[in-house]
Amino acid sequence: MKISKEIKVALLVLSGIALFIYLFSYLKGEDIFTAEDTYYTEFDYNALSTSSPVTIKGNAVGKVEDIKYDFKTGKTRVSFSVDPQLKFSKNSIIRLYETGIMGGNALAIIKANDGEMAKTGDFLKSEVQPGLVSSLSKNFSGLSANLDATLRSTDTLLTNLNKLVIDDSDAGIKATIAELNSTLKSFKTLSYTIDKAIKENDGKISLVLENVNKTSENLATLSDDLKDVEISKTITKLDNTLGSVNAVLRGLENGDGTMGKLLKDDKLYNNLEGASKELELLLLDIKLHPARYRRILSKKEIPYEPPTEEQKN
Repeated sequence: MKISKEIKVALLVLSGIALFIYLFSYLKGEDIFTAEDTYYTEFDYNALSTSSPVTIKGNAVGKVEDIKYDFKTGKTRVSFSVDPQLKFSKNSIIRLYETGIMGGNALAIIKANDGEMAKTGDFLKSEVQPGLVSSLSKNFSGLSANLDATLRSTDTLLTNLNKLVIDDSDAGIKATIAELNSTLKSFKTLSYTIDKAIKENDGKISLVLENVNKTSENLATLSDDLKDVEISKTITKLDNTLGSVNAVLRGLENGDGTMGKLLKDDKLYNNLEGASKELELLLLDIKLHPARYRRILSKKEIPYEPPTEEQKN
């Protein structure tokens, strides 16, 4: 069967039109041979463009298909398509976020783990994640005011420093530098003096350091000896001894035992006082009548005569 030229031309034109439609769809990011699920959401403003990517966990799974302004609600209605292999809950959130500091926005599917699965044509809730540029644009007025105040303060400081540097008065910075120079010279002289003294007494300093070292070694040995003495046990024994002495003293104070009775009994004191008086009279009588006591062994008894007051004195 022979095909006429007209049919060939018609087939060629139809093939060209189909190829043009495919290439145009491909350039738009659409694949006419792949079926995709379409979903809807809305925002208070539009920051997207058609073919903006739709991602999940940073992976591209779809694109924005259409953007329309709803005159009734005053919101931007967005339709987007995703790969039909992706399954997520109807309670998932569609988040608008910035893709980079140089601009550009995209949609992210924040999957929820509850509720029924979303179906093509469903309307999903949305949210907006603030980006760096939007945050800076909101706070730019405050940042600019603070930057302006900082620059003004810096300019004032530099002006004052400039005036201080070119001050020719005695109270200016030149006099301060001269005084600082004099101080540095004095410090330099002092350092030379100290260095000279150290060099002249190097032997003495070494001897002092050696003595200090020996003293520290002796102290270490002494500490070891004291450690071996077991001071804690000695203190414990001393404490027990003091406790016994305290018990004895308490017994003496209470009049317990022979010593306690001797210390607390008034009769003993009175008897001793009487005996001392009688002994005093006896010694006085021996002094006045010695002959009587020479004959004390004789058979003749000499009666006792108490001394008079004059003899006592």
